[in-house]
Amino acid sequence: MVESGEISVASELPRGSLRRSVALFRAFLVEQTDPDRFYSTLARDSVAEVLRWAPIDGARVLDIGGGPGYFADAFARAGASYAGVEPDVGELTARGHVGTNAVRGSGLQLPIASDAVTVAYSSNVLEHVPDPEAMAAEMLRVTRPGGLVVLSWTPWLSPWGGHETAPWHYLGGRRAANRYAARHGHRPKNDFGRSLFACSAGRMLRWTRAAEARGELRVVEVLPRYHPWWARWVVRVPGLREVVSWNVVIVVEKR
Repeated sequence: MVESGEISVASELPRGSLRRSVALFRAFLVEQTDPDRFYSTLARDSVAEVLRWAPIDGARVLDIGGGPGYFADAFARAGASYAGVEPDVGELTARGHVGTNAVRGSGLQLPIASDAVTVAYSSNVLEHVPDPEAMAAEMLRVTRPGGLVVLSWTPWLSPWGGHETAPWHYLGGRRAANRYAARHGHRPKNDFGRSLFACSAGRMLRWTRAAEARGELRVVEVLPRYHPWWARWVVRVPGLREVVSWNVVIVVEKR
């Protein structure tokens, strides 16, 4: 179990430090058993990370897949004007109420005007949509020129690529989901082909480079989210990054 002290200070640890990485990985272990602790930690750390690239106080932040309000609380405390888009009613009400300024909608067709927000943010959503490039393009559309798009997701070949069906996803997504259903008597929440899809780092980097070549964006940074600064080189190595990055972050500035 993760101790509350570790979780409360995770977002206050030095950026890129080994202590931060350890705290986040240990929090990650309780995602299924104690989601309140996990998502609160991740939300605070997410705000701290975004602050590395852009000021948040007074910014219009759109969070795609914001869930029940953990990220809304964290961004609001940092002074952001926050709005969340969440397609799943169950996620919206997971804390017993709908989070602040949240609407039901799809990341593939955002109900937001073009050039409307300063920061478009998404944490662990790309692997849950069948067309991640379309979602990334939608996030870029709603962001104003000079604003940031921050994409963070779990690549399919990472140890947690199959989510609760891992590590059996290495033998095939459907096989892993069927195995889970046979053992537990119900389909997994992250059911391959329905609510979980294979989204690689290479795939999204190809989309990013193509959009940059068209003059639509500028790449700010690409990094493995939970790694200390001295291990961030792994994201630059094709093949290796798919397995050891665990979670990849792509940050771009809209042109």
